[in-house]
Amino acid sequence: MQFLVFALTYPFIWLLSRLPMRILYIKSDIFFFLIYYVFRYRKNVVLENLRLAFPEKSEAERKKISKNFFKHFTDLFMESVKAFSISEKEILKRYTYKNPELVNDFTKQGKSIALVAAHQANWEWSISLPLVLEGKVNGAYTKLGNTYFEKAVRSSREKFGVSGYKTSETVKGMQRNFAEKTQGLYILLSDQSPQVHKTFYWSTFFGVKVPIHTGAEMLAKKFDLVVINYVTRKVKRGYYETEFQLITETPKEFDNYQITDKYLRLTERNVIQQPELYLWSHKRFKHRNSFDEWQKMKASKQKTKK
Repeated sequence: MQFLVFALTYPFIWLLSRLPMRILYIKSDIFFFLIYYVFRYRKNVVLENLRLAFPEKSEAERKKISKNFFKHFTDLFMESVKAFSISEKEILKRYTYKNPELVNDFTKQGKSIALVAAHQANWEWSISLPLVLEGKVNGAYTKLGNTYFEKAVRSSREKFGVSGYKTSETVKGMQRNFAEKTQGLYILLSDQSPQVHKTFYWSTFFGVKVPIHTGAEMLAKKFDLVVINYVTRKVKRGYYETEFQLITETPKEFDNYQITDKYLRLTERNVIQQPELYLWSHKRFKHRNSFDEWQKMKASKQKTKK
């Protein structure tokens, strides 16, 4: 059954990816009309997220951001399809890097680096990172249920040099690299909402108290990684520019969760610049009312350990 689904759908995706971007954007406009006006896909989720993140804005302002988000969202979908066949020349024309020397200077010093980022603008085209960065770029991925699609998607994401590894194998992969003294750069998207029972830390994101992923900070301290944020901004339709922002080159000097908080504040500032480019369709604030539950769970675990 898995092969049948793959055989029926993948050729269509591949052929679609071969179309010029101008044609894909026409399709994106049609897709936008359908999901925004007809199916109303996650419109309530997006608006609720925007109300929580921007309480100072008027409802009209938030609706405008929401509409622009969905226009970008359908563009992102088509750009993700294009990633299956996009050439090195085209992706470097459409997805430029403002200051790769910031990263490369640390690589030349023999440092390994945590490249942290948020789900903003077009993170799918960051598969081009190895084309401008020195050193081995590693990217975590969530394994797909369909093994045939898994192989196709992984091949697409690795074609410019990113080395993919399963999210569950991140720590083991780093341990192996450091044992072998292999330098690496590790892409870590850290802005999604963790499961409450797996949470170590809560902080505010746009003023809302939520559970926070702390894996990037923990790994940075464990392996003494330079922590560099990268943010992508849309220049115009189909064209992006990515900027690297140093968070710290000395992670072990920070108290617990200070690096995580620096990342959160930086992400907030970056999102405010182009709010329509952030992934508002995912439920980032869904656990905002679960802090007391988490505290009780944490206290219960501590009692069990005694």
